[in-house]
Amino acid sequence: MASDSSSASEQLVLSADPKHPANLICELCRGFYRLGWVTGTGGGTSIRHHDHIYIAPSGVQKEMMVPTDMFVMDFHSKEYLRKPQALKPSACTPLFLAAFTKRGAGCCIHTHSQWAVLITLLVERESGPDACFEIEQMEMIKGIPKGPGKQGALSYFDRLRIPIIENTAQEEDLTEALEQAMDNYPDTYAVLVRRHGIYTWGDNVHKAKTQCECLDYLFQVAVEMKKLGLPWTNASLADGL
Repeated sequence: MASDSSSASEQLVLSADPKHPANLICELCRGFYRLGWVTGTGGGTSIRHHDHIYIAPSGVQKEMMVPTDMFVMDFHSKEYLRKPQALKPSACTPLFLAAFTKRGAGCCIHTHSQWAVLITLLVERESGPDACFEIEQMEMIKGIPKGPGKQGALSYFDRLRIPIIENTAQEEDLTEALEQAMDNYPDTYAVLVRRHGIYTWGDNVHKAKTQCECLDYLFQVAVEMKKLGLPWTNASLADGL
């Protein structure tokens, strides 16, 4: 019986299909490592596939992960169906679950992007600890959806707002603040964590990856704009727009 159970557990992560969640997470993390987003075992990715949630482990070099490193959880019971020996569940798990349960996401990505970290510090310095990141009239804004239940993406003239929460000593302790940011900014698909990084989610892997890339581009541009004394938003627009 134990052998049958072990075999069933392995079948959850073994597939020749490159689009299988266990394979996709490995591929995504290798790409994110090359971008400098998940170095030093930091960051992580999770995919919801039907009633299963696939989660990258904690403390593993993301560019060296293999499908058998994946944790698999039942979406409804939140019980692990697969727990690799000698590996620890990701501390990001409750935050991934927040994206899946509160926003109906199909994929959630957490990176330690330097640009994301710098943006949180610039916003704090310029506008205070309660401010969000805001930018407009940038082409890459068009890669971000308008909001859950809304058709289409933001336009060039729309103002993108990304909330920022304070970091904590333990990753899982961020969950309440992240959920509150989701409530306060119902259209957001990302939450920045001061001096830490960003959580980004989407309806599926393709959308989450696209949004993560677009946001990081915008963060980098914004940092460079600040060096040149260029504003992120049109000062002639009312604050409420």
